[in-house]
Amino acid sequence: MHEREAEAHGWSCRYELLDLDLLPSEAGALPSLLDAAERDGFAGLNITHPCKVSVLPHLTDVSDDARNVGAVNTIVFLGGGRIGFNTDWWGFRESVARGLAGAPLARVVQLVAGGAGAATAYAALQMGVTRLDIVDVVGGRAEVLAARMNRLFPGRAFVAADPASALPKADGLIHATPTGMPSHRGLPLAAELIERRLWVADIVYVPLETELLRVARQHGCRTLDGSGMAVWQAVEAFRLFTGSAADPDRMRAFFAEAANA
Repeated sequence: MHEREAEAHGWSCRYELLDLDLLPSEAGALPSLLDAAERDGFAGLNITHPCKVSVLPHLTDVSDDARNVGAVNTIVFLGGGRIGFNTDWWGFRESVARGLAGAPLARVVQLVAGGAGAATAYAALQMGVTRLDIVDVVGGRAEVLAARMNRLFPGRAFVAADPASALPKADGLIHATPTGMPSHRGLPLAAELIERRLWVADIVYVPLETELLRVARQHGCRTLDGSGMAVWQAVEAFRLFTGSAADPDRMRAFFAEAANA
């Protein structure tokens, strides 16, 4: 998306995959990777799982939104500094606004409180969710995220023991785990918990139809796949990298082209 959008602006852009699992052990360490990218003249980096939180100590500054979320997915190298931003939350908000317009937001359940989950939680509360119940099997992680969100949105974030206890009272479900990706196949919760009245938003975009969304559609739920969040976070990241606005429709077309290749 970034390369094709830059080409539409008349620029030459190279967007490279720097996979910690595929790099030599020394170069694969996060601090070394950041040093090398900065030294090699990259305009910035997108950061993904599992580095969205662990990258924070290696930055010189973060935006207000990234500080509020507690996670970074975009770094801009500027004037000798490393500035961290979070465009995930904005991407998720824009995706929901367009793909689930008018969906009830009184009570929402979110699965997982990791880096991406922090962004979706922040977006959900920014959108007006009255009560957000956060479920996470990692001990203490949901409590930490709920406490952070309650400092920003007092009394609106809660910890739920499991989906079964929270979903019967919910309007919607946000899925922020990797479950559904080729390396994490299956469902993140029992299928019988998915009821027709729920809307279901998934952040996974490979594949676009996860097992969760397939089951939700079978139950008649309104659903939202991860493509919108992927596109809109990239739209904002492109602006941060280049200083110029991207065309969202064009970037979505690029995404669709790649997804169907």
